[in-house]
Amino acid sequence: MSEDPEELARSVSDVASRDGRRVAIVESLTGGLVCSDLAASPGSSEWFRGGVVAYDRTTKHGALGVPDGPVVSEPAVRAMAEKAAELLGADLTLAVSGAGGPEPQDDQPPGTVWFAIDDRDSTEAWVEQFETDEPGDVLKNTRIRSLKALLDHLEG
Repeated sequence: MSEDPEELARSVSDVASRDGRRVAIVESLTGGLVCSDLAASPGSSEWFRGGVVAYDRTTKHGALGVPDGPVVSEPAVRAMAEKAAELLGADLTLAVSGAGGPEPQDDQPPGTVWFAIDDRDSTEAWVEQFETDEPGDVLKNTRIRSLKALLDHLEG
């Protein structure tokens, strides 16, 4: 599978268009990068519902109903995905929150990233540890993994 975000986003577009799936994104760590990739892909106006960039923890807790506690966590990304799916009317919603580095966040080491996908029937969450504390590298890895997760879920 490609590591090129533009190519991955085009593949997401192809499958979402073919299947009539409406996709949304809610991002913290990546600050809108995944939304930008998807919006730039061909035909995105047909299937991309939009996104929410909730970088600040008070935004996550207030606007997205993230429970009190750490935002780099499974409960946080589950709440983010479920609320964004509701707000944006999406069939498939991906959420991402993590510790970009170089310092830890919420007692999580740099490179710790939580993902969640809500597909209206269920929400799946998982954590990945990218072996870097360079923020740019964490963002790049998270962006690519987010697009791959969307594509895998759409094809799955």
